[in-house]
Amino acid sequence: MNKPVRVRYAPSPTGLPHVGNIRTALFNWLFARHHKGTFIVRIEDTDVTRLVQGAQEAILDSLRWLGLDWDEGPEVGGAYGPYIQSQRLQLYQAAAKRLVEAGHAYYCYCSTKELAEMRAEQQLKKLPPGYDRRCRQLTESERSNREAGGITPVVRFKVPLEGQTSFADLIKGGVSFDNSKLDDFVLLKSDGYPTYHLASAVDDHAMEISHVLRADEWLSSTPRHVLLYNALGYEPPLFAHLPMILGPDRSKLSKRHGATAVTEFRNQGYIPEAMDNYLALLGWSLDDKTEILSRQELVANFSLERVSATAAIFDHQKLDWMNGVYLRQLSADDFAHLMLPFLERDLPEEVKRPLDWDYVKQIAPLIQERARTLNETKELSEFFFVAEPAYEPKLLLQRLHDKSIAINALAVAKDKLASEVNFEAASLENLLRLLSTELEIKTGEFFGLLRVAVTSRTATPPLFQTMAVLGKKRCLKRIEAAILKLQTS
Repeated sequence: MNKPVRVRYAPSPTGLPHVGNIRTALFNWLFARHHKGTFIVRIEDTDVTRLVQGAQEAILDSLRWLGLDWDEGPEVGGAYGPYIQSQRLQLYQAAAKRLVEAGHAYYCYCSTKELAEMRAEQQLKKLPPGYDRRCRQLTESERSNREAGGITPVVRFKVPLEGQTSFADLIKGGVSFDNSKLDDFVLLKSDGYPTYHLASAVDDHAMEISHVLRADEWLSSTPRHVLLYNALGYEPPLFAHLPMILGPDRSKLSKRHGATAVTEFRNQGYIPEAMDNYLALLGWSLDDKTEILSRQELVANFSLERVSATAAIFDHQKLDWMNGVYLRQLSADDFAHLMLPFLERDLPEEVKRPLDWDYVKQIAPLIQERARTLNETKELSEFFFVAEPAYEPKLLLQRLHDKSIAINALAVAKDKLASEVNFEAASLENLLRLLSTELEIKTGEFFGLLRVAVTSRTATPPLFQTMAVLGKKRCLKRIEAAILKLQTS
């Protein structure tokens, strides 16, 4: 194709944007950016019974969060607008009328009741479901009688009864469908709104879309669209049907597999760079080994030739790993900025807000290596913020099992730390290593005891840096509380 690359992401605002839907947006965006083409957002809101309040805003917000800027569409405008289908109804109605007049479509007066009875009879006879074309050959007088009865018709496309409809798919190769297996599909509903088939064909032509990259589930609709393009005298775009995204059990990805809405992933502390990288690898790859790719690298290397024809598996654990890689690549300050709103949201109410920014900055590098998502930063750092972290006394004796030795070791450590002027990591390490030798306790056992006393955890960031950030006053108070726990247990 010699035409400029123009692709569109055309979501329906019927709910929160699903990762499968957004993966389609990402592939379209990457394809456009790689070919220095145009990425268009078009809101397909013609199924008025399924529209969800706020869904359009959530879709656009998700694109912005992921860095998928659009060249034409809502909030941006463009020469081919409007980009919301409910504002383009006259175009679809005119196209439907033209198809009827040319003999490619017809008015259907079947009521909902008639269609239900038709389906029931087909099921009873074990026939494939589909419209039986009873209105296809109505005479002028029969149509007049129906209209006189107050029936507002739909417009159906007149599918050829024989032959095949074929097209080339850029991922799957040549595809053919028998026309006899296609029913006369609805183009224009009785409320004057188009179906997806008519609206997408009219708009893709009007907006000069060069390539249609969409989910595999639309493959069976493509012969209808090819027939429709031909009937309207349009040149079809090139089609590429992207592989489905499945859960680990190889069933269609759904909520039972975990988060599926992009907004959920954002709220759970995944960052956009990691999401872009992970979603790009759901059906596309650079090679057989490269997994971490920046947005710039994805744009530079993206091609449909590397898109798989088989379904991709959504693996939450791999996404967690990848998000952790991206978090560790951040500067400590950037990581602190990202985790701050999650701490503000998730820490217990007893913790005073707003949080001390300088204190948060000290904590950030201590937990950055262990965080896979920003959601985990609360659990990793809570002991830094609460007044008295709760734990069972037996936790203190996990490594040093003798209670009396543990009480004495804590008491001696408390006295030594109280007189320590330089409460910094290096000084604390020297002091406590020497004390471990004096007490004749293995460093692992002694440090494990202190770790639980000051943090309530058996696994934490490095002990001495942690104590330095907690500060002398808080450490002494917690060691004193630990002694009391052991004495009274």
